[in-house]
Amino acid sequence: MGGLREVAAPFVVPGPSGVAVRTRFKHLSAEDEKVLRLVGDLLGTLASRDLKARCAAGTDHDAERWAERKRTLTKQSSSRWAGAITKATHDQWALARRGQLAHIHSLQAGIETITHRLSRPIGEKGSKRAPGGYRSRQEWFAKSRRLHVLEDRLDAARADREAGIVRVVRGGKRLLNTRHHLQEAQLTEAGWRARWEAGRRFLQADGESGKRYGNETIRVTPDGEVSLKLPAPLAHLANAPHGRYALTARVSFAHRGEQWADRVAANRAVAYRIHEDTVRGRWYLTASWTNRPVALVPLEAARAHGLVGVDTNADHLAAWRLDHHGNPTGEPLRFGYDLSGTAGHRDAQVRHALIRLLHWAKRRGLSIAVEDLDFTAEKTREKHGGRKRFRKLISGMPVSRLRARLVSMAAELGVTIVAVDPAYTSRWGAQHWQKPLTSKTRKTTRHGAAAVAIGRRALGHPIRRRTAPPPAHRSDEQGHRTVQARPGTPGREGNRPRIPGPRTRSVRAGRGANAVDQNAQHRTGRSAEHESWQQDSLPLSL
Repeated sequence: MGGLREVAAPFVVPGPSGVAVRTRFKHLSAEDEKVLRLVGDLLGTLASRDLKARCAAGTDHDAERWAERKRTLTKQSSSRWAGAITKATHDQWALARRGQLAHIHSLQAGIETITHRLSRPIGEKGSKRAPGGYRSRQEWFAKSRRLHVLEDRLDAARADREAGIVRVVRGGKRLLNTRHHLQEAQLTEAGWRARWEAGRRFLQADGESGKRYGNETIRVTPDGEVSLKLPAPLAHLANAPHGRYALTARVSFAHRGEQWADRVAANRAVAYRIHEDTVRGRWYLTASWTNRPVALVPLEAARAHGLVGVDTNADHLAAWRLDHHGNPTGEPLRFGYDLSGTAGHRDAQVRHALIRLLHWAKRRGLSIAVEDLDFTAEKTREKHGGRKRFRKLISGMPVSRLRARLVSMAAELGVTIVAVDPAYTSRWGAQHWQKPLTSKTRKTTRHGAAAVAIGRRALGHPIRRRTAPPPAHRSDEQGHRTVQARPGTPGREGNRPRIPGPRTRSVRAGRGANAVDQNAQHRTGRSAEHESWQQDSLPLSL
């Protein structure tokens, strides 16, 4: 089939490399909150200055400039806070560079699509592989103007990237723009100011193995006491030895608390971050650490007992169990979720759907096959034009969040995840599986058929149910060829097992022993011509 791209091989998804757990500070005193705000504001100011210096250096930054920045910060805080700030600055600058490159790729894709559609006649219909022309002369003119706008943006973005220029807003660009739309956001200036200051504070420190409780800057003891090293300008606020301030509130981690306690007791590195939720008026502590790489399950072992094919949709997960031969068994499954409402509600819905799927697969000892989806270049308005509803549908699919949640939750339950190439799974699944799996008591959806296609690809089978030869080849001319038995399969050329009773109307009971043995039948081109030939003696009467 010409024009189809090459399908990548399935692979086992590695587990998460890190862990993060969060807990709430309860019963913080007014003095504790005051000290946290003072320390966070001071370190946030230093972090802003350091980020400005890093962005000014651009691609010419080297180890010497890094050391100079750290020495400058050490004079104004401490060596450990300076190390935490410079590392966070580098991470933020690298993230901005990756976002800049993604923006350039998005502009390039939009320009290519518009250029192609402008070159086609007005009103020409598109195909599944390429879009057609624009619908009217007015739309063609508007898109020609947009093409020049995108080209100007692309030139500016490329120039910034070559010069090493990035644009970063500490606290978030969205929150910054909200300042100009307080009425629409239902915020007062004081409320916005509180969020802005909380977002720009810096109260985080990486851990260090071998140090006491795994972190010298923000220390959490096994019994839940939290203390932090005060910067030099705020050393007079210390209420503990060695210039430290101990909070009156104690903390405990309900989730993964035993793992955290084991690391702290062994003085292994644990990173901490303290932040304030101004909407709820609460303070939180987040602990994170890295895990040792876990040996992946071989792909053949994940396929041994079959698996569950899962198709991701905007409002549900469609799943179907397949045996190791690629045959769907049982009934299709549906795990729904509602993505309306707040971000917390959406996240809870995704987690609830995934945990039901994982528990179902865990009870049956099955792996899960999912598509390796990436809609980065698939939801632009240049690609889909005026199909706003379809673009909104794709943008609403929680691909990244669902993938990250699925991998981390599956690692905890010991369920193996197999990722497959998403190419043509929905189209071929509906073409080859939707109708055969539909019966009087079961109506198979397109999503269920796609789940079967995903599972078969993960098992290494073709999506099509069988490959029938051309009609002219369905006789003994060239042999009956299908993909049911591969070359080298034991017994593929042998006779069928004998079943008592008539097999067809033309073969009586006991007469069909050699029905598939072509060498036992005298047919054109078969054994009669391959045996040693001997002419009988002529009759004497001739």
